[in-house]
Order: sequence, then C-alpha cells, then structure tokens
Amino acid sequence: MLAEFINLPTVGIENLFSIQQFSDFNLTAFDSTRAILAWTFVSPGEEILKIGFVRLKWYGLLIATAVLIGVNLSMRLAKSRQIDPESIADLSIWLVLGAIPSARLYYVAFEWQTYSRHPEQIIKIWEGGIAIYGAIIGGAIAAIIFAKVKQISFWQLADIVAPSLALGQAIGRWGNFFNSEAYGSRTDLPWKLYIPNERDYFHPTFLYESLWNLLVFGILMWLFIDNTRHHRLKTGSLFLVYLIAYGIGRFGIEGLRTDSLMLGSLRISQIVSLVNITIGTLGLLWLYIRQRNLPDVLDS
Repeated sequence: MLAEFINLPTVGIENLFSIQQFSDFNLTAFDSTRAILAWTFVSPGEEILKIGFVRLKWYGLLIATAVLIGVNLSMRLAKSRQIDPESIADLSIWLVLGAIPSARLYYVAFEWQTYSRHPEQIIKIWEGGIAIYGAIIGGAIAAIIFAKVKQISFWQLADIVAPSLALGQAIGRWGNFFNSEAYGSRTDLPWKLYIPNERDYFHPTFLYESLWNLLVFGILMWLFIDNTRHHRLKTGSLFLVYLIAYGIGRFGIEGLRTDSLMLGSLRISQIVSLVNITIGTLGLLWLYIRQRNLPDVLDS
C-alpha cells in the first residue's frame, strides 16, 4: 500500500538509462546516489472514502490516530513518574479543547486580510487552516489551568506530554501530504513532492518536518528513559529540550515553505521558533547554572 504513495519515478530511471548509453554504461557516484534517493511523493487524494454526505479524510484520521497514540504513551510515561495515568487522560480532553480553537484563531489572525472579507469561513475549520504553534500555545494555556485546578506540577505534566507531542506532530504532518499542502519551493532534487495543481515538483517539507519530529521524539524518549534509570533530570528539562529541538528544525524547514504565515516580510513560525529556542535555553540555564526550579502553579 505504501508503494501507492511513494513511487520511484520512471522518468528518473529512463534518464539514467540514457546516461548509460552515452557514457559506455559508466555511472558516476553522484548519478548512483541520485538513483538510490530518487523518490517522488504523489498524494492519492485527501479523502479515504465518501458515502453521500459522509467524507472520511486522511488528515482527520491521522490527527485522531496521533491523539490516541499520544494519550496512550503519555499515560504509560506518567505511570513511570508515579503520576496517576487517569489524570493524563483527563488532561488530554483539556488539551484538545484548548489546542483546536487556538490553532484556528492563530491561523485566522495572520490571514485576517482574507477572512475579514469572508467571516463566515472562520468557523469552517474542517476545510483546513490551522497552525501547530497556535495549538501548542492553546494547549499550554489549558495545561496550566488544568495543573492549577488539579494541583499538579505543570512542568511535570509538560515533561510527560513532550514526547507524545513530538510523535503526534510527526504523524500529523502526513496529513499535509494527502492534502497536497504545506510544501516547499520548487526543486529538482531526487526526492520531491509532485503537486498536481501546480504540475511541478516541490520540496516535501511535510516529510522533512515529520522526520525531524521523529528525531526529536527519539531524543526525548532516550532522555526520559535514561532519567528513570540513571540520571535525575530537573523537572521541566524535557519540555525545554523539546522547545529548543523542535524550534531549530521548524526554523530551518519554514525557510523552504511557500505558504508561510507572514508578518510583513517576516515568517511568523520562524519568529515563534526563535522565541521557543530562547525560552528553552534560558530555562535550562536557570535550572542547571542558577540551580533553581522553574516557577510552577504549585508555588502560587
């Protein structure tokens, strides 16, 4: 089934055969590398099936899958930290209620020139138009309120949720692939994304970010496991590492995007990424250089 979505382009193979004919079948190392890495991504469409007015889309399925996997993982991680897993299940509801409206409002705010002319489109979230940074901001606010109400350390919760957040983003980014959106600039690299409407090839930035988030997830899980077995990380460290690691990757990948939310000539996501990197770095310095705990809801 994966072969339907990731195809080795026949054009690339034919070109290689042409090179062989004119060069006595001697391929350079560069040509051989291009042959190995030559993968073209072509979306099969955004819908899985449609029955009457019922439409099941890949994006929705992937987001739901990411949430379910994330909640299950976080509950397991909570148990290893002697925190009631059921509290994480409760938190997940708060996170969804905080993240989705915030993700939409964030997007609409920076696309207000369009939505101000068509305000009826604002509530049509099912037609697309959400921002991950908006979701993170809304989720963080919901988690702070939840922690205050339940009298649980916010930073403890943030550490537990951070790996799931990175993994969820890695899964969710494939929704952009099926929707043929959030791609980069045009490219002739061996790996590329074909956009039917544009009839051209572009950087598969969805793939770059998905792979980067998988790397971040691996780092966070390694730190979490190592923390429980050998070293004792300070509370909040894991989430701060997430802010730095994701921020670095997003800043670089965002530079390739052609559909970035803008503030004048600046890309909003790059600005937010720099803010997150700064917060994460200052937080780690506060913990390990100043040797002080992060301010928490339990302190107020």
